Amino acid sequence: MTHVVEGQALTQDYVISAGMFGKPKLLRAVKGANFAVEQGKTLAIVGESGSGKSTLARIIALIDPATGGTLKIDGQPVAIGRGRVPRELRSKVQMVFQNPYGSLNPRQKIGDVLMEPLMLNTDMPASERHDRAEAMLKRVGLGPEHFNRYPHMFSGGQRQRIAIARAIMLNPRLLVLDEPVSALDLSVQAQVLNLLGELQEEFGLTYVFISHDLSVVRFLADEVMVMNKGDVVEQGSREALFADPQHPYTRQLFAATPVTDIEAIRARVARRQAMRLATSAP
Repeated sequence: MTHVVEGQALTQDYVISAGMFGKPKLLRAVKGANFAVEQGKTLAIVGESGSGKSTLARIIALIDPATGGTLKIDGQPVAIGRGRVPRELRSKVQMVFQNPYGSLNPRQKIGDVLMEPLMLNTDMPASERHDRAEAMLKRVGLGPEHFNRYPHMFSGGQRQRIAIARAIMLNPRLLVLDEPVSALDLSVQAQVLNLLGELQEEFGLTYVFISHDLSVVRFLADEVMVMNKGDVVEQGSREALFADPQHPYTRQLFAATPVTDIEAIRARVARRQAMRLATSAP
């Protein structure tokens, strides 16, 4: 059994100022999270706003160092607080954010966006970087004609495809996805989720998927971790957790969350694609 990422008693503390005369307070945003994700699998972390799920995502993505506990990538402990993340480790872990437009430089052409990780983290020649960027555009459903366009010239779904393409340019082992489809229309959500599933199978990717949408979690996840106010209150396989949630908070969260039938949307998208192919056939 190969665990791409493991967390052991991970904590994250923030010091909150109480004003000029008050005593600073300590806020523990993550309280001892434990998890392990096998290669090619998806761990979904769910919870309400303020539950600590995005804070934990930033630790796993090597953006913020944990206050306590141990994070392991491919079995090796990570200590990013002691300096810059090594190039080899950075290539293993990438993150896709909720707002694709906010994560793309509006003054940078899409081709340059995709080639930048290769330029910063590899010794690949410029011609090879160009060819790989064009190939990746095609793989996520875009084309060479998009290479020299700017982010504002794309739809939200296309921008998220570009963000995903950029994230896998370095052939990472792990993708951390923080609400990657929540800003998209439902039909576009289904398309992007299908793409993520295809890429995971093709490249053997491991996902940590942050979401408040239980329909998306049910569609994509293998394991589910439920967080509430920094605590992991329940954890288990998707089937077991959805069939019989044990913790009162999990049951409350499930009852309060509107359910969108992602499978129905996926089927509708497939029917539309089939119709377009049929009408375009000679």
